[in-house]
Amino acid sequence: MSSSSSNFVVESYDVDSEEGVKLHTRIFKPRDEQLSHEENLVVVLVHPFSLLGGCQALLKGIASELACKGFKAVTLDTRGAGKSTGRATLTGFAEVKDVIAVCRWVSQNLGAHRILLVGSSAGAPIAGSAVEQVEQVVGYVSLGYPFGLMASVLFGRHHKAILSSPKPKLFVMGTQDGFTSVSQLKKKLKSAAGRTETHLLEGVSHFQMEGHEYDSQMADVICNFISSL
Repeated sequence: MSSSSSNFVVESYDVDSEEGVKLHTRIFKPRDEQLSHEENLVVVLVHPFSLLGGCQALLKGIASELACKGFKAVTLDTRGAGKSTGRATLTGFAEVKDVIAVCRWVSQNLGAHRILLVGSSAGAPIAGSAVEQVEQVVGYVSLGYPFGLMASVLFGRHHKAILSSPKPKLFVMGTQDGFTSVSQLKKKLKSAAGRTETHLLEGVSHFQMEGHEYDSQMADVICNFISSL
């Protein structure tokens, strides 16, 4: 199934994950394929916490902006979210399998030799745990990684996977993020392997940054990171 706007086209697919889970997935791509940047690179975006209502619709704005800028972008509902089957989990480890399944599908069906994984909020630790498990992933962007103490009760076991990955990483965060302070972010990233960068938005809160008024800015930050890879 496909739909379109003036500058980009959206196609919907169901992708099989483990345990018989069907993942509802959307591909956003430039209407004019000749205007595509980075023919073999696809951006895969992972949405915030399913159990608090997170679904791929929250990332539609960023994916649309990326498509308008000439990049293919893929969003997915992880298990139990949106139109996907299965049940969401509390700690996100089953959802890591969903991200891996979609990345492999993207590699096989969209000719993506290179994938940039982007995770928003709770989607950041989930995406981070998939980075080293997919050969085609060449970089990672976190939008509001929940490194703080409370969030770490749920997602702390994901931290090591992304911090120990040698692949290039960018952590985007508002300085007023309620889940992670700037000092907590810097302390965590001291132990990070490989090229690790931060991009801080002054005075912006966690949920503010997730809002659609920041979609264009997030897309610009992602595009700049892609051009540096």
